[in-house]
Amino acid sequence: MSAVLKEFTVGERLLTIEGVCVSYDKPVLKKLDAKIDNIVRDGMQQGQVVALLGPSGSGKTQLFRCIAGLQRPNSGSIRLKSSTTQVMPGEVGVVAQHYPLFNHRTVLGNLLVAASRHTKDPKQAREKAVAMLEEFHLEDKAMSYPQSLSGGQRQRIAIAQQLLCSSHFLLMDEPFSGLDPLAKRRVCETIAGVSGKHDLNTMIVVTHDIESAIAIADTVWVLGRDRDDKGNPVPGARIQEVINLAEMGMAWDPDIESRPEFFELTKRIKRQFAEL
Repeated sequence: MSAVLKEFTVGERLLTIEGVCVSYDKPVLKKLDAKIDNIVRDGMQQGQVVALLGPSGSGKTQLFRCIAGLQRPNSGSIRLKSSTTQVMPGEVGVVAQHYPLFNHRTVLGNLLVAASRHTKDPKQAREKAVAMLEEFHLEDKAMSYPQSLSGGQRQRIAIAQQLLCSSHFLLMDEPFSGLDPLAKRRVCETIAGVSGKHDLNTMIVVTHDIESAIAIADTVWVLGRDRDDKGNPVPGARIQEVINLAEMGMAWDPDIESRPEFFELTKRIKRQFAEL
């Protein structure tokens, strides 16, 4: 047994997805269940990073919107922590693919807008915004405008903005799209850094990049459709497999991409994609 397996315990339930169905002319998501529990590691801050993988057209976007509270499922529920009510818009932060910011406002101005959503006290909002700049090591960019920032800096500001708005829950849409290997590694480092800032920080990364997903996540959800007796896909996707990388001793390893298990798991999921 890997030593990593002994490094964590499972705490409170943070997210519950139960029986979620989304239909238009035909089912898109069908009786979809999933959960995220708090990961506790002795002597350190450890958040959660869940990667949602699935082939194009499998329903990732609809699930993303439902978790964000932007779309109500036809049936079923998505609940945060111990809540008995559906997630509402704004409770889960959304970091879109191109990191949209207010270009006419400075970096600090962008964060002040976000902080003001949680407090009407201007002094308190400014203190929170400045603290977030310090946390992300972007104090020197406070008076810069978004168009002068690098892609990585824009991403960090977008994440900080959503943390100010939405507390500990973040959804990231295709953060690795179009990036070279070095840039992907930097994004992975940012995600790991953000998840480690608080025990309850919970990031759901929606992506089709299998390698990056395995490199950064502690859990992988594989979304896809069932097959009938003749091998034809049945309308309506669900979570086909939950891969617990923490239990496998594959989470939180900065050198994971050099391990044989990484290559084997990557190959297996790629083969699985062809059947989803």
